[in-house]
Amino acid sequence: MDKSKRPFRKRLPPIQSGDRIDYRNMSLISRFISEQGKILSRRVNRLTLKQQRLITTAIKQARILSLLPFLNNEKQFERTESAPRTTGLRTSNN
Repeated sequence: MDKSKRPFRKRLPPIQSGDRIDYRNMSLISRFISEQGKILSRRVNRLTLKQQRLITTAIKQARILSLLPFLNNEKQFERTESAPRTTGLRTSNN
């Protein structure tokens, strides 16, 4: 299928005009945080630059007021077998 003939579907903006970007609006803020608790990028969120800045400051305010955790440690990553680590010293076998 050609690029020009591909049907174009306009995506809905993630933030509607009525939504207030505020640190207390947890239902809105939590949509822009990854599983690990990181702030998602603007490209992933499909936000404007101004909206991304407001979301970022709201998330940081919520973290400071302990409404949101800085790190999300709910899911602990399990290691079945850990590889032996080298200390950076290499021995040369000639």
